[in-house]
This record gives sequence, structure tokens and C-alpha cells, in this order.
Amino acid sequence: MRSLVLAAVAAALAVPAAAQTPAKGPALPEGAALTEAIAKRDAEFFELFFRGCDPARLAGMLTGDFEMYHDRGGVVATSAGPFVATYAKECAERAAPGAWRSRRELVAGSLAAYPVPGYGAIEEGDHVFYERKGDGPERLAGRAHFVQLWKLAPDGWRMARVFSYAHAAEP
Repeated sequence: MRSLVLAAVAAALAVPAAAQTPAKGPALPEGAALTEAIAKRDAEFFELFFRGCDPARLAGMLTGDFEMYHDRGGVVATSAGPFVATYAKECAERAAPGAWRSRRELVAGSLAAYPVPGYGAIEEGDHVFYERKGDGPERLAGRAHFVQLWKLAPDGWRMARVFSYAHAAEP
């Protein structure tokens, strides 16, 4: 079933025609090196997104045509600019002493990375989310499955597409 979902998502992740033709650029890592590179960038992205507050750095981690789709939130983003602006507003609000704070954790052993020749890689995995109010106790809030498309640009990996689905609350 997951391979069917991955195939359907990969087809839906259609990139612009110019990007579909293998282009000269940074060579893609292979095998375990690809998975390691994607896992590292994934960790950097989510640490920044949930615990940091650096809009310029976030913008540098996304393609300009970044898109995100969420089974609960709908179409979250259709370009990087507004997504980063929303992040900047929300991360500033998180600085308040009693604000809600979230954390994302990748489920160990769930990450898989697949090369996309001439473009980058598709990442698939599961993650869980924790939340706390202010400095209060953290609690497990939910889990979800995700598929992400990463573009390997001359300056490094940039997130291009996100599908986040199968969200479930935790008791």
C-alpha cells in the first residue's frame, strides 16, 4: 500500500518541465549517503521550524516554488514567501512566556530516501509531535506520515514539496 501511495505522490510531485530533464549540477549521493544527507537536512529543517526563529535561514532551506499539502490544514503553501512570513509571525508569538510550543520527532527507522535523477530526492517517513504550554510538561500530541521532495541546488538541499497526511491524535 505504501508503495502505491509513494508512486501516486511522486507522480503528483510533478516539477517544472525544465527541472524534469537531468541537468548538470551537484552529483546526488547514492544509497546510504543519500539517506544520511536527507536525514541531516530533515533534522535541521524541523529543529529550525519548531524550535528556532530565523526566517532568513528558513527561506534558504526552501525552493521559491515550495508547496505544502496537509490532510487537515489543506493547501498550506504555494510559494516560499508567504510560508516564511507566516513562520516569522508564529515564531515571534512562540516567544511569549505562556505560548504553546511544539516539537517534531522523526520515528526511528521510518525514514527512506529515493533519488530523483537530475533533481534531488524523495523522502518518506513517520513523525510524532509533542506540545507544551509555556514551560509546562511536554506531552505527545499526535503522529503523521509524510513525503517530501528535496531539490539538490548548488548551495545544498532545499525542500520543494511536502505532503503531510494520516494525522492521528495521541491519547
